[in-house]
Amino acid sequence: MATRVLRAAPRLLRERRGLGSLGAAASGRTSQCLIRTTFFGCPLTKGASGLVQKTKDVCLRFCRPRSSTAAAGKSEEDALLKWGLLLVPLTTFGLGTWQVQRRKWKLDLIAQLASRIRADPIPLTLDPMELKELEYRPVTVRGRFEHSKELYLLPRSLLDPEREARQAGRISSHPENGANVITPFYCTELGVTILVNRGFVPKNKLKPETRLKGQIEDEIDLTGVVRLTEKRKPFVPENNIEQNRWHYRDLEAMAKVTGAEPIFIDADFKSTVPGGPIGGQTRVSLRNEHMQYIVT
Repeated sequence: MATRVLRAAPRLLRERRGLGSLGAAASGRTSQCLIRTTFFGCPLTKGASGLVQKTKDVCLRFCRPRSSTAAAGKSEEDALLKWGLLLVPLTTFGLGTWQVQRRKWKLDLIAQLASRIRADPIPLTLDPMELKELEYRPVTVRGRFEHSKELYLLPRSLLDPEREARQAGRISSHPENGANVITPFYCTELGVTILVNRGFVPKNKLKPETRLKGQIEDEIDLTGVVRLTEKRKPFVPENNIEQNRWHYRDLEAMAKVTGAEPIFIDADFKSTVPGGPIGGQTRVSLRNEHMQYIVT
């Protein structure tokens, strides 16, 4: 009996060792499958022989969370895409509504300016605070021009009120370009010198000696529209004081050059005399292209 047990012992040891090797191999395949499934997303593993083998029982179990994660990510992407597509018409509608409101506001402002410029003229005041509230308001002054100190605001085109009304203030070219003549005007009743935009002259009439008939020497009554100073807009050149080329109304600089007060009026059309500048060069309309933006 003892002899039989001793003879069977080696065999039992070999079987136990074999089972241990199989367990280790299975464990290796499982971990290998887990690593490859996690890294590549593919239910394959490499066996000891070097061939790629399928491990259905392990890989299927661990591949399911991977598929669920991918499906969840795709669902989130679809949701973001839907929200993005929804925002496009909403944004367009919002911008269109805003442009409609802006157009209405601009048209109301244009109407107010047009109404103000048609109001009855009042005597010019020297109070700076009152002047700020009088832009585009007609005023009356009495005095005489000082032609030797003319300034030239250029380039300018002859303002046609009917054309301006049709184009609603859009900037457009005109076949006849020139300048607006700015002349100091001594107000005899107020005892101060102001700046008056006498109006438009073509290029060939820019020099005073070419329009001597229009250089009024007498004391006159003048009606004009109050204008305030303006800042240089983008792409507008700087004023060249040395060459007497002004591109925008800088009242402080103009007053300093001419010795006048920083008060500026546009003479009305009735101030026009034969051979002189053409008055009434006040642009009362504003740039209004909101309808184009609404359509586009």
